[in-house]
Amino acid sequence: EINVGTQEEPRILKIGTSLDPTQRVRMIDFLTRYQEVFAWSYADMPGLDPSIVKHFLPLDTEKFPPKRQQLRRQRASLLLRIKEEVVKQINAGFLEVCNYSEWVANIVPVEKKDGRVRVCVDYRDLNKASPKDNFPLPHIDILVDNTARHSRFSFMDGFSGYNQIRMAEEDKIKTTFTTMWGTFCYRVMPFGLKNAGATYQRAMVTLFHDMMHKEVEVYVDDMIAKSKEGEDHLVNLKRLFDRLKEYKLRLNPAKCTFGARSGKLLGFVVSERGIEVDPDKVKAIKELPPPSSVREVRGFLGRLNYIARFIANLTDKCQPLFRLLRKNAAIEWDEECQKAFDTIKAYLVRPPVLVPPTPGRPLVLYLTVRRQSLGCMLGQEEESTHTERAIYYLSKKFTDGESNYSEIEKMCCALVWVMQRLRQYTLYHTVRLLSKADPLKYLLDSPSSTRNLAKWRCQLTEYDIEYVSRTSVKGQAIADHLAEFPIEDHTPINPDFPDEGILRVDDEGEEPGWKMYFDGAVNSTGSGIGAVLISPDGRYYPVAAKIDFPCTNNVAEYEACILGLQAAIDFKVKELEVFGDSMLTIFQTLGQWKTKDAKLVPYHEYLEKLTENFEDISFTYTPRMTNQFADALATLASMVSITKENLIEPLEIEIAEGPAHCNSIEASEAKPWYEDIKNLLRTGQYPPFADRRDRKTLRRLAIHYFLSGEILYRRSFDSTLLRCIDEHESRRLMEEVHGGNCGPHMNGLMLAKKIMRLGYYWSTMETDCVKHVRHCHRCQVYADQIKAPPNELRPMTAPWPFSMWGMDVIGPINPKASNGHMFILVAIDYFTKWIEAVTLASVTAKAVARFLRRDVIARYGVPATIITDNAKNLNNKVIDELCAQFKIRHRNSTPYRPQMNGAVEAANKNIKKIIEKMTVNYKDWHEMLPYALLAYRTSIRTSTGATPYSLVYGMEAVLPIEVEIPSMRILAEAELEEAEWAKQRYEQLNFIDEKRLKALCHGQCYQQRMARAFNARVRHRDFNPGDLVLRKVLHVTPDSRGKFSYKYDGPFVVKEVFSGGAVILSDMDGTENALPVNADAIKKYYP
Repeated sequence: EINVGTQEEPRILKIGTSLDPTQRVRMIDFLTRYQEVFAWSYADMPGLDPSIVKHFLPLDTEKFPPKRQQLRRQRASLLLRIKEEVVKQINAGFLEVCNYSEWVANIVPVEKKDGRVRVCVDYRDLNKASPKDNFPLPHIDILVDNTARHSRFSFMDGFSGYNQIRMAEEDKIKTTFTTMWGTFCYRVMPFGLKNAGATYQRAMVTLFHDMMHKEVEVYVDDMIAKSKEGEDHLVNLKRLFDRLKEYKLRLNPAKCTFGARSGKLLGFVVSERGIEVDPDKVKAIKELPPPSSVREVRGFLGRLNYIARFIANLTDKCQPLFRLLRKNAAIEWDEECQKAFDTIKAYLVRPPVLVPPTPGRPLVLYLTVRRQSLGCMLGQEEESTHTERAIYYLSKKFTDGESNYSEIEKMCCALVWVMQRLRQYTLYHTVRLLSKADPLKYLLDSPSSTRNLAKWRCQLTEYDIEYVSRTSVKGQAIADHLAEFPIEDHTPINPDFPDEGILRVDDEGEEPGWKMYFDGAVNSTGSGIGAVLISPDGRYYPVAAKIDFPCTNNVAEYEACILGLQAAIDFKVKELEVFGDSMLTIFQTLGQWKTKDAKLVPYHEYLEKLTENFEDISFTYTPRMTNQFADALATLASMVSITKENLIEPLEIEIAEGPAHCNSIEASEAKPWYEDIKNLLRTGQYPPFADRRDRKTLRRLAIHYFLSGEILYRRSFDSTLLRCIDEHESRRLMEEVHGGNCGPHMNGLMLAKKIMRLGYYWSTMETDCVKHVRHCHRCQVYADQIKAPPNELRPMTAPWPFSMWGMDVIGPINPKASNGHMFILVAIDYFTKWIEAVTLASVTAKAVARFLRRDVIARYGVPATIITDNAKNLNNKVIDELCAQFKIRHRNSTPYRPQMNGAVEAANKNIKKIIEKMTVNYKDWHEMLPYALLAYRTSIRTSTGATPYSLVYGMEAVLPIEVEIPSMRILAEAELEEAEWAKQRYEQLNFIDEKRLKALCHGQCYQQRMARAFNARVRHRDFNPGDLVLRKVLHVTPDSRGKFSYKYDGPFVVKEVFSGGAVILSDMDGTENALPVNADAIKKYYP
């Protein structure tokens, strides 16, 4: 004991006796400087800042209505001591007077040895109404293991710990209790509340989250600072005391010890030697009188269960006591019970010392299975002495169903239970299994796929287990002994806790570290991902990739995060802060959201594997505004067409050809893809240079396979066996099943399913089948024609009336007209939709030129552009000379693409419909053409919202019916003088420009609507020079193959690509086609 105060006001603290003089002086000086972190009285305890933590009391008042307990009677001498304690707590600021509370509890006074009274409150009714909170307490085994094997410890306890946390203002009244001296409620968190321990643990995690499991361990109000040999213990204490000082958490000096070599922790003694049983607990058990009731027997066995990991053969020693707990069994304490009672006490005189496992070294598991039980001992060989040290003793009775298993199945069941029960050890070490039989070999070699075997295989894949023959008689003897006399398996109950409003506590003065921002972009032009690494000195390292496979927004976000983590691993970054604007990716990685989407599960698993490469990594959600650089990188990668010739420096934007999580087995020329699996099943040996992660992946794969002789089979989910084949056999099988004598040329998925039904399997079956079908020549040339357009609609617009004309021919028309004509030459103005047409016996170049001069140029002026198809009668020397004479631009539509000159095609359709309904004897259609033109010109066109006649002349035409039955317009004009009529006509012509502008706006809106509808069906197909393509067969000329003719012809080579969607093709020998084709008439060819 040391005094850090004065002689008048002594302040006593305890320090370790093993400190040397120098360490002792430094420790005393340190504790003297930090006296304020101790509370020597209630006045020294200001309480934790309410902004950090407050205790809330949510209640379910519908199910549990409020209760007011009646005051209980107490003797007079006790009432005065109760008053003294209440006054003391009021003066300390813990209590305040409260009236009219709906919840009122009674006090339960507990007399102490020194005559004082501890006032406890009966909050049972309040606790029933309070819901549980799942905030966890630390696992005691893990906490004790983390503490042991250190050389110096400081054990601390909070001063009246619960009372340092304030109650939420709105919940104080719920803690009301009644006494003879009035009703009071707590201003601070009292003892006895259901969730008080959870609130305190949450506060400790908030304050010390960055120190826990490193230099500090915390369990509710117990704190342990630890340091290894060679470390300065005061450095860890200083950091802890600075945090206590900052947030006003005070320690109890009477329960603190500093600089000790060993000490008590949660019922155990921890030291550099390892973990031992607390002598006080052993003493309490040894001083217990023989039980006289079932309750006392359960209490005695409960004390033993707490230290069961230290006791071998516990069940055998306790067998007589277990009989006393049977239903309706009489309590008869006979000699056999007394002998068992004394045997246990004798064993506890010298219990064993356990040690926590050393990282990086394998564990040894001795496992024995009996008819009704199992037993095991987990140990580890020390590197220096090569002696085995015990880590954990375990035993268990089989259930009635498990007892009926065969011996090898019991071994499998026992192994699974032990690995999961000791998961905190077995998951992070290689486990060497020593047992009479090898359950791993049975699980892998058994062709059966029963529910239990399949479940055990899956459960064991996450552990690294090696079976070795038994060499240690001692260890196996202990395991046999435990199996012969197992203990009852009791799962500890985790208490539940309330919600708390706790702010985050950050480290002070930390050095800047590596940061990474990521984002993904999926749009109509493609998909891209980007990430930015920022070094501690502020340098930026951008990386991006264009995704060349179909993906969703969430998949792109995962791809971007994985891309950035892989770049950080390449930079050998060990501490990383990750920021992203995808809440789903961030919160799924943090474990706050579950990953339910089947597409995202493999990404989530692979991302977790990547995080194991970092010593410290954090994931934080950030708004999109602060993630603009990564967003810009992803958008750039999605929009740019990446080739080897245009890699962007310093941004090397690559192409991700497959999902990042994909870890399919690659086959080499020397051996098939399943060679490693086959070797593992045959010999149990892993490939050379395989690390822990590779071995775990191989074990996960191997559980689905079965080796019979030299043939490897895969177990399917319907319990059938599929023969595994190599690359050569799979290629031959696909060719025969897909296109052989009985090959129906089915699609890739159906091909894979059919091969699997035939009983064959390889690891990339579905991908290979899809690729094989894609490259099948016959499947490509006979495939259904693609209807979805490859490019957006680009409407053509004319700036003013009669500046752009489209021209086409209708015919030949059968039967001929009575004058011998069988063609109609049609021209339409793109602005007004005005039509000119003539009938012709034959469409010659001279007839077309005469029509242009007489019916177009002479009437409406010289146009700027004429659009025709590629027919020879519209494209010849005569027409070219005419266009050159009047400086007219002659444009051609793409061959066999009428949409290019859509306005005239629509006009042709309308003219034919009108004429066919006007004709009488089907040979007078040439006489009906002028009337059909008048009907067309006087009808409102949807594209302009007006009649072509009104847009040309500024007024509506007078129809014959209006003369026979005079309309209001005719009657009004009949009474006008000639001068007045001329004046109105001038006014109409003055307004014609307004009508035309209105029609222009209406047409633009109409084209936009049409473009939106058309573009919704667009599926982009990009072509580059050098690509192999197939061209649609239009069957303009009859094909001798009839219905069995090709739907696509080719292949051809793309020679040149234009921006509007036209493509110049050449034959395979290099002969270039004279005319271009549109992109919707071709598709990619896969040789």
